[in-house]
Amino acid sequence: MVDEDRLDDAERLVAVDVSGLLRSAASAGAQVRSVAAAAAEAGLDRLTGERPRALVLITRPGAAAAAAPLLAALLGPGCPLPVVATESVPSWLGALDVVLAHTTDPGDRELATGVDRAVRRGAHVVLTAPADGPVAAAAAGRSVLLTPRIDVPPALVLPRALAAGLLLCDALGLLRVDLEALAGELDREAERAHPTQESFVNPAKSLALRMAGRTPLLWGTDPVATAVATHAAGALAAHTGVVAHAAGWREAAALPALRTAAARSSAEGDVFRDPFLDAPGPAEVRAMLLGVLLDPAAVDGRRAATEALPGADVVSADEELVVRPEDPAAASCAAAVLALRLDFAALYLGLGSGALGGGGRVGHTAG
Repeated sequence: MVDEDRLDDAERLVAVDVSGLLRSAASAGAQVRSVAAAAAEAGLDRLTGERPRALVLITRPGAAAAAAPLLAALLGPGCPLPVVATESVPSWLGALDVVLAHTTDPGDRELATGVDRAVRRGAHVVLTAPADGPVAAAAAGRSVLLTPRIDVPPALVLPRALAAGLLLCDALGLLRVDLEALAGELDREAERAHPTQESFVNPAKSLALRMAGRTPLLWGTDPVATAVATHAAGALAAHTGVVAHAAGWREAAALPALRTAAARSSAEGDVFRDPFLDAPGPAEVRAMLLGVLLDPAAVDGRRAATEALPGADVVSADEELVVRPEDPAAASCAAAVLALRLDFAALYLGLGSGALGGGGRVGHTAG
């Protein structure tokens, strides 16, 4: 279990974080800026004005795979070209297509083979990957290769992968992007989530405390938020060993038993329950309604979800953003900030419970 005293003991929290995971998560803004610099040097702007037949998003294993569904959701149904997310380069790929791929594994042979096939067929390829190994060799000289400039663990590379995708979509005229604004928003979120910030003002610690000891139900109230929820479920698995349910709100509402369990739970829970002495019940869940978009349909969806589950937590980054809601880049900023907040929450939950770190729980001296 995790309690407020443990998460607010910043000195011990940092001491337990022997791998520097909190510091790596705080580099999200720097990751975005490094991708922008790498893209400028690699000549990504040569794709400006291209009108491809399809945009193919390659989803290899790891946290970066979450960038593909998130990017597809940001493009939305109004995207003027087909967006295909797939684990490997499709057989129909040709010279009229654009491929976007991310990996943290330089020895990913399947991806290396797919990249080689894509460039031989004349497709434009944009790849974020380590500089050495079969993947980079397959792309060398024949594609836009963006190599990492900031070393972070594989589970925390979503900002890098998302930034590359946003830059590509901007070059293709599919999305308007302001990466400096995005990096600034991520920097501010990292400040809010700093370990010295106490839980009552730290949104990531607050989320961690609300999820502690329960099964999180991460339900998106719009398509972009649902993609963020999927990423958050992966972050919880990676950093805490907690299995979370991630889905769209309406998809989740079609699961009667789970919806009943969510409706019975409340944000406050049982005030008489001792989290250290009482075992959690089978239906002890925490329903969290994630929201990103602010268009009328998304606002209606968020309202319907909160009316159906009045005790659920509503989690968004709306109020903290400096970027104005009407800015075309607002949705990508809100999604990235919310994903980072959930990354930090998973880290705090893992460090506070002893699932991560150098042994012992935060607030206790390891024997």
